[in-house]
Amino acid sequence: MNLPNKITLSRIAFAFIFMFLLFCRGVLAKYLALFTFCIASLTDFLDGHIARKRNLENDFGRLMDPIADKILVLAAFLAFVELKIIPGWTVIIIIFRELVITGLRIIAAARGRVLSASLAGKHKTVSQMAVIISILVFLIIRESGQSFWNPLWELWFKRGAFYLMLLTVTLTLISGLSYLLRNKNILFAGNEKSD
Repeated sequence: MNLPNKITLSRIAFAFIFMFLLFCRGVLAKYLALFTFCIASLTDFLDGHIARKRNLENDFGRLMDPIADKILVLAAFLAFVELKIIPGWTVIIIIFRELVITGLRIIAAARGRVLSASLAGKHKTVSQMAVIISILVFLIIRESGQSFWNPLWELWFKRGAFYLMLLTVTLTLISGLSYLLRNKNILFAGNEKSD
């Protein structure tokens, strides 16, 4: 297993560490959760950069990179649902999209093809990570200011998180549809159109 593949797999480990820290009490745990998520997000850029620069791209990396992204992002969104920050239906839509795309990848792999992440999919992942980081920053502000936290701010915070999630869900659906259209002939044993 080469270095980029190890970095990709580390993102999955970071996802579990992040969830543990997020559910710990205190502002320090929230800071550490934000730090862990940011490091995990950077590995998404780092693994691809190293793989391209050192000519280490392989099928394992093409398959696991988007899966590691999904695990990290869905871990955060499911935690936010549990913390009652975002509505569950938004995450259900995202999970449905990811299952459909993962199913397409499995079908392609069974036919000897590997579908790499599309450009639209990468933009979707970046938008999701940006929303997660924004929510984490809000959580830190709330934890830091418990003595003067205003219930009205809580309303604004949750409303802001809701609108950010609507934007993310929209981008998620658009990228999923784009991916399906680009690779629809995989379902009919055609050739892959990769990005």
